[in-house]
Amino acid sequence: MEPDIIYEDKNFLAVNKPYGIVVHPDERHRDGTLAQSIVQKYPEIKNVGDRSARSWQERPGIVHRLDKDTSGLLLVAKNQPAFDFLKNSFQKRLIKKTYLVLVMGELKKKDGRIDLPIARSRKSPMRRVAGRGLAGKEREAATEYRVTKSFNDFTLLEARPLTGRTHQIRAHFAAIGHPVVCDKIYGGKKPVCPAGLTRQFLHAWRLEFVSPTGAKLMLEADLPEDLDGVLRFLDTQINKTLRP
Repeated sequence: MEPDIIYEDKNFLAVNKPYGIVVHPDERHRDGTLAQSIVQKYPEIKNVGDRSARSWQERPGIVHRLDKDTSGLLLVAKNQPAFDFLKNSFQKRLIKKTYLVLVMGELKKKDGRIDLPIARSRKSPMRRVAGRGLAGKEREAATEYRVTKSFNDFTLLEARPLTGRTHQIRAHFAAIGHPVVCDKIYGGKKPVCPAGLTRQFLHAWRLEFVSPTGAKLMLEADLPEDLDGVLRFLDTQINKTLRP
């Protein structure tokens, strides 16, 4: 797999990760990862990373991560100083992340903020739960959002996670009764998947940050064909409804 490079300079890469690909090897996915394809093209990245972390060599240059079935922008450091700089920027919440998300139902507010702590579910190790008085160890989490388009039964949003919790956007919108479309973990027993969609409608669209050289950058990754196709399909459904 050839990585789709959106931006590159001497310090880092911005990669457009396709859905269905894991970022780095884990117990269930040993081969075919994004990290492995990047090292094949950029072997100098092999020894870049957080050496205090377990299995750090399986995450060469990887500054942050995306879920397997989430597409979009991912930053990869090409040298250790750049890795340390970008990692610190994420930890201090200096990097503005914006996702495009399609959720179930119609939100009453056109913009808002979800402030609900997140904890690991005791019933499923893969799942996170959001709310107050949770059984597990709570971690504060906040997500801002803005409605960009409303369909009959769906809403397209720009979502900005202010914290970096696992499954944060998915858990937050599920908690307020608007799960991400086609989310097989948080979308209920029978998640709704319009137009043949096979994964959650969640795309890491934009990153705004200061680079290791001090340049102010705003990078974007276009919506992939499967998600764009869903929006086109929903547009046609609205047009059919509006016909006399």
